[in-house]
Amino acid sequence: MKASARLLSALTLFLLLGAVFTQKPRAKKPTKAPGSPRKPPARPPVRKPTVPPLPEPKEPTDFPPPLLGPPSIFPDCPRECFCSPSYPNALNCENRNIRVIPVIPSRTHYLYLQNNYISEITEEPFLNASDVRWINLANNRIHRIDKQVFEKLPALLYLYAQRNQLNEVPSGLPATLEQLRLGRNRITRIPTGVFSKLGNLTLLDLYHNQLSDSDLGKNTFKDLKSLVQLNLAHNTLKKMPAGVPNSLVQLFLDRNRIDDIPKAYFDSFSHLAFVRLNYNQLSDKGVPKNVFNVSSLLDLQLSHNQLASIPLFSGHLEHLHLNHNSIESINGTQICPYSLQADLSDMSKVPKLRYLRLDGNHLNPPIPLDVIMCFRLLHSIVI
Repeated sequence: MKASARLLSALTLFLLLGAVFTQKPRAKKPTKAPGSPRKPPARPPVRKPTVPPLPEPKEPTDFPPPLLGPPSIFPDCPRECFCSPSYPNALNCENRNIRVIPVIPSRTHYLYLQNNYISEITEEPFLNASDVRWINLANNRIHRIDKQVFEKLPALLYLYAQRNQLNEVPSGLPATLEQLRLGRNRITRIPTGVFSKLGNLTLLDLYHNQLSDSDLGKNTFKDLKSLVQLNLAHNTLKKMPAGVPNSLVQLFLDRNRIDDIPKAYFDSFSHLAFVRLNYNQLSDKGVPKNVFNVSSLLDLQLSHNQLASIPLFSGHLEHLHLNHNSIESINGTQICPYSLQADLSDMSKVPKLRYLRLDGNHLNPPIPLDVIMCFRLLHSIVI
């Protein structure tokens, strides 16, 4: 019995000791805040290997690469151009980004080179191009055309070289030439005698250049016996051009600084039908009373000047532009080419004016009755 009690007591003590030793120790509260972790030591910067600079491009950066055309059935067709089987006499090289004119095939009559980056014209590409009749060089960067080029082009009729960088009218132009377009260049000089052989020229366009009165001598245009249209608009002229051929039909002088017209300036013209003098400095003082009273004149434009009164004009005039001047009143009796009492059945006595523009002046409606009575064919009037 005692042995059983001692065994039970020993077992109880053993269990109590096991419970004590199996308990986990409690974590102690830190007495100080933990310190921030140490930063790793900074590494030395790694140097990238130096790359040598790229070489400068040979072509200006604004020049895109030339475009090559498709293979052609014509063995002499330059790769920069297109040769249509339907038009074997035409060579289409426009919009190809080319810098140098390719060799022109001898079969070519029509040569299209506009909208490229050509800077000069030399004779080499034209050595076998004696049948070329039409050349379009518009919108390039041409600053020089060799005189010898035109010696290779004895059949040339049309030369279009507007929107380039020419400083003077090219020399050596062929006598066959009929149209010469040189608008929007930088022309300040017309060499003496440059038009002397151009008796067949019908159109001369020098629009938007830098020509002044000193650049136009009295004999500059005298040999242009067939000239029909002369465009000198948008230059710096202060006087009317001298020596203009009386064969002229159209004379364009807009956007210059002209302030005076000689009294008999238009007397020798027998075919002149269109005159444009918009955007000049004309006043009543600089416009003689009957200077525009020319029987052949059909269209007269005097907009954006300084006129205070309506100039006299022929009964054959059909269109009159006088907008944006300083006109304050209209007297139909004074400007009427014929008598207001003319017989209505006689149409030859009725003025032919159909369009009259007077807006931008100091006028107020209504239109005076004598104006309506005179110009009975007037279809449109802007005031």
